[in-house]
Amino acid sequence: MEQKTIVNDGSIKREILNKKTFSVKSCFLQWEWLLIFILLLVLVINTIISPFFLTGASLRDGTMIFLDKAFMVFPMALVIILRDIDISVGSTVALSSVVMGVLFNNMGLSMELSMVVCLLVGALCGYINGLLIVKFKELSAVIVTLSTMILYRGIAYIILENQAVGNFPEWFGFLGWGYVFGIPFILILFIVLAVAFSLLLHKTTFGRQIYAIGNNPVASRYSGVKIDKIKIIVFTLTGLMAGITALFLSSRMGSTRPNVASGYELEVIAMVALGGISTAGGKGKMLGPVIAVFIIGYLQYGLGLINISSQTLMIIIGLLLIFSVAVTRLDVKKYKTGKKKREAN
Repeated sequence: MEQKTIVNDGSIKREILNKKTFSVKSCFLQWEWLLIFILLLVLVINTIISPFFLTGASLRDGTMIFLDKAFMVFPMALVIILRDIDISVGSTVALSSVVMGVLFNNMGLSMELSMVVCLLVGALCGYINGLLIVKFKELSAVIVTLSTMILYRGIAYIILENQAVGNFPEWFGFLGWGYVFGIPFILILFIVLAVAFSLLLHKTTFGRQIYAIGNNPVASRYSGVKIDKIKIIVFTLTGLMAGITALFLSSRMGSTRPNVASGYELEVIAMVALGGISTAGGKGKMLGPVIAVFIIGYLQYGLGLINISSQTLMIIIGLLLIFSVAVTRLDVKKYKTGKKKREAN
């Protein structure tokens, strides 16, 4: 790949041809390689503390425990690249799951139609978030989604109170516990969606517009980018993926109640931030959050094998979140400093 630079020397303009050469050092200093190292470290630590961890069956079946929430990581990465955030995803999962359970158990709707409604409820919740954010620009996404987080969870409690509903068909359990050629179905779907969202972000005009908005929303608006439309689409997509999470979570648990998916928003945001998606917006690759899913997922799974308390796990996830945000912010600051030096020269 070649890049042309124009240098103005008084009245003389000289064109210098700079050839971009491959650098092994810059390649291995990328954030994704650090994540791979952390993942290997997590696997080694888990193997030391539990003799039951490092087996093919354990590594394979462990994905069934944590991949349901990972579906929300993909659209959350898009949201954060846009300089926004969605902390209502856990409540959206709960509401979608509760509506599905009530429709099937109490209203006699078929399971297939109840599942479709579950996805529609999730997408509607996301659409409402996006619509509120673009209509009330004076309110930050944190305030809007904090409000809807309380609203959606409250509606779920109104519908079902403190009760649980289950009695789902036997075939519904395949989503959470089924295999296809010896591979968990949830892992196959996760890989397919990871590829799809990677292509969407890195290979399409829509993805480039997301990066542009995250880097400079004002310039993007004057360039003709339909910022409001893109935000509504991204938030609706986030709600839809929360609906998919609701399907897999309900299948794995065999029932649902209003308090399901509590704390999911923290874990999803931690996975995205640890994956190198800059909280300042406009920066990051989809590969990073995908690796981060397995770091946090296997960390939880391994520590769960030795009965580490959930409070300790939350502390560890919080520390990982602080670490990832701090490192990415330092990287942004370093980039800006280097850019100013280049401009000065």
